[in-house]
Formats: sequence, C-alpha cells, structure tokens
Amino acid sequence: MKAAIVTAPGLTPVYGDFPAPEVTGDAQLISVSAAALSQLVKSRASGAHYSSDGLFPFIAGVDGVGRLPSGARVYFIMPSAPYGTMAEAVAISPGLCIAVPDALDDVTAAALANPGMSSWAALTERANFVAGETVLINGATGTSGQLAVQIAKHLGAKKIIATGRNPAVLKALATLGADVTISLTEEGAGLEERFRQEFAAGVDVVLDYLWGPSAESLLIAAAKSGATGKPIRFVQIGAIGGESISLPGAVLRSSSIEMKGSGLGSVSFPGLMRSITGVLQAAAKTPFAIAIHAVPLSDVAAAWTSADNGQRIVFTMGG
Repeated sequence: MKAAIVTAPGLTPVYGDFPAPEVTGDAQLISVSAAALSQLVKSRASGAHYSSDGLFPFIAGVDGVGRLPSGARVYFIMPSAPYGTMAEAVAISPGLCIAVPDALDDVTAAALANPGMSSWAALTERANFVAGETVLINGATGTSGQLAVQIAKHLGAKKIIATGRNPAVLKALATLGADVTISLTEEGAGLEERFRQEFAAGVDVVLDYLWGPSAESLLIAAAKSGATGKPIRFVQIGAIGGESISLPGAVLRSSSIEMKGSGLGSVSFPGLMRSITGVLQAAAKTPFAIAIHAVPLSDVAAAWTSADNGQRIVFTMGG
C-alpha cells in the first residue's frame, strides 16, 4: 500500500510502498481518507518527542479519518508501530475509534480533532473549567490557539484574553470570541505590567501554548497581581516559545497558582477520547473556524517542508 514513510531521524517522509497491516484480534481494517500534519506528527517523526520509540522505518501520522468495512466513518488514533495514519489503510481496535458526525466532512474532522482536543482536554480534564470563568490563552494566534478561543467561548467562558505576536490574527480573534488581546511583541516590564492588570481583574485558567519568556512573565505577573480568591490554574500545553523557563521559587510560594501539564501522558486515555468526541460533536452543531489546506499524500515531501502559512495541512489518500 502507499504511505508516507519515515526512514531515519530528521529525514522528510517519502511517498512509497509499505506492507499492508495485518488484522489481528479485534482490530478492523480502516480505509483511510484523511490525516492531518501537526507538530506532534513532525516531532514523533524526528524521534524527538517523548512518545517516540526511536525505531525506523515507520509510517508517519498519529490520527486520521476513514471508513470501517461496514462503511461507517470514524476518527481514529494511535495505530501500533510501525504503522501510522498517513497510509491507504490501517488496522485499528474499536476502542481507538470515534464516530464522525454526518455534518462534518472527512478533511474538516481530521483537521479539527487534534488541535481542538488540546484545549478541550486542558479545560475540561486538567483545569476543571466551569462556565462563567475567565480564560487567558497564551499563544492564541496559531491553529490550536485560535480553536482554543472558540472552544473556551463554546464551553461558556465569561471573558477570554488572548496573546500572540501576529497583529492581523490578534485583531481577528475578536470575531472568534476574544474579549481582550495582548501583543507579545512588547517584552519585559511593559508586558509583565499588562499581564498583571489582567490578573488583578481576575483570571481563573491559563492555557499556555508557548512556555519560554512569555510564560515566565505570565507567572510572575500573576504572583504580583495581588489577586485573591480561587487559585489560578495554569495549564501547560505546548513549548514553541522555548523548552524551559527560569522561575523564582517565590512566585509559587507567594501565590495560589496551580501548575499542570496537558498532553499525552497527563490526560487519561478516556479523557482524551471524551475530549475528541466533544470537539467533533460541538463542531457538527456550530462549526469552528479553521484554515485548511488539503494535499494529496503523494505530495507529502513538499508539504512537510513548506512554510507555515497558518493553514492546517491535511493529507488525502489516493494520490
């Protein structure tokens, strides 16, 4: 069968032939229609992600949409190595599949599920968010962050504060549900003071997609804000702003900040599946805005290395 094959760490996947998966146990053979490219997929392909097993070659991809032998459409995740989702077929156990609502097409479902799950799980599984709370989203101008704004709104956030560097996207976030936007182009004391003002007014949950300097400023500002009452639940999701931070211990000693991570390993498998189901069902009723670029799997090499233009790349099978 045709697939996107990763032959060694750091190499771009190649479009080629790979043995079809054997169907054993309760697994069913899914005919794949769409699979999205994400930072997680790229990180696993490079061998750098903490969930990578370091064995090559393998097929890229961690999730996708396809059809069971019965014809039912499903979203599915985490096939067993060396198989991935960027292939014509994959063998998956029923427990790793979620029904795709009729109102969602294959490409949209594949594009939405993973980035949407990141904020849905962070809010519902890790932060124990309740409607009426204020949410600050650090790094809201990427695909996941833009969905996070919409999902927080859908789940009933009273106020949404969004940060980012792209001025055009920051401006557009107001139409997606952001009440306040903060540009990260201002750094140092000025940015910390801007954060402090928001924390003083009241922030319940922080979803952090960046880590690095902006997260440092957020945490220090939260501690200095003097806000009292419920703890600020800080949920760390991504680290595109830096892999580490330098944080004075006094920040945690002098405040009621609760820090958690949200991702593979910190969210239970049932929680992961609940989150994906929630995203797909919500999107079927009230579509979430997301920019998508559908690409034939045969063009995987070019698409894998293309510049990020803000669109979610989804590979379609059969070409």
